[in-house]
Amino acid sequence: MASMLGTSSIALFPSPSRCQSSPSIHSFSLTTGQVFGRKFYGGIGFHAIMGRPQFSVASVATEVNSVEQAQKIASKESQRPVYPFSAIVGQDEMKLCLLLNVIDPKIGGVMIMGDRGTGKSTTVRSLVDLLPEIKVVAGDPYNSDPQDPEFMGIEVRDRVLQGEQLEVVYTKINMVDLPLGATEDRVCGTIDIEKALTEGVKAFEPGLLAKANRGILYVDEVNLLDDHLVDVLLDSAASGWNTVEREGISISHPARFILIGSGNPEEGELRPQLLDRFGMHAQVGTVRDAELRVKIVEERARFDKNPKEFRDSYKAEQDKLQQQIALARSSLPSVQIDQDLKVKISKVCADLNVDGLRGDIVTNRAAKALAALKGRDKVSAEDIATVIPNCLRHRLRKDPLESIDSGLLVIEKFYEVFS
Repeated sequence: MASMLGTSSIALFPSPSRCQSSPSIHSFSLTTGQVFGRKFYGGIGFHAIMGRPQFSVASVATEVNSVEQAQKIASKESQRPVYPFSAIVGQDEMKLCLLLNVIDPKIGGVMIMGDRGTGKSTTVRSLVDLLPEIKVVAGDPYNSDPQDPEFMGIEVRDRVLQGEQLEVVYTKINMVDLPLGATEDRVCGTIDIEKALTEGVKAFEPGLLAKANRGILYVDEVNLLDDHLVDVLLDSAASGWNTVEREGISISHPARFILIGSGNPEEGELRPQLLDRFGMHAQVGTVRDAELRVKIVEERARFDKNPKEFRDSYKAEQDKLQQQIALARSSLPSVQIDQDLKVKISKVCADLNVDGLRGDIVTNRAAKALAALKGRDKVSAEDIATVIPNCLRHRLRKDPLESIDSGLLVIEKFYEVFS
């Protein structure tokens, strides 16, 4: 299904204004596209959204200076080495789902289920190396977007309305791990009640959801997550905001993130309410080919022996896919899908008795992202066939007597409708 991936690697969220001209890219048979040059404007325009007032900022701070860049490089070198994404052998379906969510975060995340020791956590955490920088308001704990009011904290929005100049810096997109044993206060944040009562100020200590805003929230063994944390994730995923209520004090902040979960189905089922919040579902199986297993073992042994040398050997492939993802993200808004294909997607969903319309929306988005990844501006039926099992598999009603894989049911219905 996703065999086109090969030995590809990944990048995430590069801003069009940061992309520079790059040579042609060969992985995924990508047709060379246009990369926009760097431009900086004297002000930031805010588009009115859902009746909100339109406001603007007079000026924008310059890029991060060379000292800060040197500090970032030194910090990166001191971090624990991560296995390169491009070095992961096989598991094409999982890698493709991650790639598509990187290109279009609005797909809604990925749920990865499979056997133990199949590289689920390693693959997800390998994205850390390839996450690009984004614009944020300096000193803001919520990574507020200086251009989009939807991703702004309340304090930043008030500063904008007052005409205050915002200092804008570039920072690495966060990948936040949510531990199974985390407390609700650690996830949501805490309010200092004593300070609020004595000084009359809202003293808020942000939690993991604040840190994950505009980034990735990863939950390993998500099917073992406590119910009270599942409720918190459901609320944030539905509204895009996290609200903390303590002793009559209420604080809200934006919490929009790509939710990635992984787990082993043998250890327990995921609550259906949370499962429905994942845009795509990838199934991972144990590699059965003996030669491929030997290659995986040897590559892992090389990494454990000398991580830096191993990572350097894959640097060219990592850089190549970063450029490819940058092109795909910049061209995504121009990708079109014919009305006839939209109707057929909805017919497949209807014939499979998929509840709600999330399946239709996610399939359209994922097909567009795949077309952009291939360097095309139009979605084909082949693109839809590639992504539709991952978009609908977890949305079908479960039949305990059904022995066939739900992904195969989706494929059968697809060919029946599209033929």
